[in-house]
Amino acid sequence: MKTVFNRRTVLIAAALGASTTLLQACGGGDDEPQHTIVEVAQKTPDLSILVEAVVAADLVPTLSTGALTVFAPTNAAFAALLAELGITKEALLADKPLLTAVLTYHVLGSKVELANVPVGKPITPVGGGFFKVESAGGLANETRVRVDGLSNITATDIEASNGVVHLVDRVLLPANRDIVATAQALPDFSILVEAVAAAGLVETLQGTGPFTVFAPTNAAFAALLAELGVSKAALLADKAMLTKVLTYHVLPSRVLKAEVPVGKPITTVQGQSFTINASLQITDQNARVANLVGTDVFASNGVIHVVDRVLLPA
Repeated sequence: MKTVFNRRTVLIAAALGASTTLLQACGGGDDEPQHTIVEVAQKTPDLSILVEAVVAADLVPTLSTGALTVFAPTNAAFAALLAELGITKEALLADKPLLTAVLTYHVLGSKVELANVPVGKPITPVGGGFFKVESAGGLANETRVRVDGLSNITATDIEASNGVVHLVDRVLLPANRDIVATAQALPDFSILVEAVAAAGLVETLQGTGPFTVFAPTNAAFAALLAELGVSKAALLADKAMLTKVLTYHVLPSRVLKAEVPVGKPITTVQGQSFTINASLQITDQNARVANLVGTDVFASNGVIHVVDRVLLPA
């Protein structure tokens, strides 16, 4: 899903580097790092834009004390962001609220070395929102921070006197659309969007949440119409049935793929449950099986998982 930037999010601070220069800035092999996160960044040429951003957002004092974790974008990461947004560096640095939101989205309120990162689970930065770290081949090999795309962690566990820094190759941006707006932006959910509107559930799914939605594709709805022998118009006209079916696809909390209770009943907003096995197959109340074909699509008020069959309660 392509993320559009109206996102006004928070965070990042300080620095990092995988290079010898950065290691020297951190104090080389000394047991106790002598430089704060900000000072490490200031001594690292590849973090010069980050330093400018931290200064412009007045975050230097904040990032010089306490115990923090910073996912620090390189100059190349900032250059890619400017190209993505179609703005100049000067314009970004002049927008203090936006800058503060973006920077603080990269900062955790405690020191978390990579070995202790909860892989696949939601991580809440000090600026709000969430992201997750996912691993391919183990944390030591290829580790990625995922928000609405993939940002690779290219250097890890750079020690500073007030925390630790992990270097990333892309600026992280939080989700800026709620579940309904996210679905509206994806053509393969057009029937789902019609159904949500017909059932009067738009406002509910635009609420604070957080929610988890198992979202059927258009093909899933087409298969349901054939299975039931009804037209789309007839389905959308039956508000009671539509509401029952749609709320059976919603959980009253945010559950990422890594948090799914495999093999255990999962209770929905509708009141009935379904189960998910280790192969990511869902069995509904009628012993019908659907497959999870997409997971962890982030929204500002929850997460969407994509299913290839409409689930039906009893």
